[in-house]
Amino acid sequence: MTTHDAWLRREVRRSDPARTVDLAGAAWPLYKLEALAVALLVFVTVLVITQTLQAAVLTAAAVAVVVWWARRLFPPRP
Repeated sequence: MTTHDAWLRREVRRSDPARTVDLAGAAWPLYKLEALAVALLVFVTVLVITQTLQAAVLTAAAVAVVVWWARRLFPPRP
């Protein structure tokens, strides 16, 4: 009988550790802070252009998710 192990969590190991920033005693990965900074910039820009809070929040959230995952999965090369 065969088993299906898709529910098992597989760890992805990197050869180099992620760069971190000490923020209030906690080590934050740099890609998270970059995603938040880009989202804030997009939020303010869309809010100024459209003057609609809903559009600004949804656009900034979408951009934050895309940047977060893109920077996490494809880190810059040194």
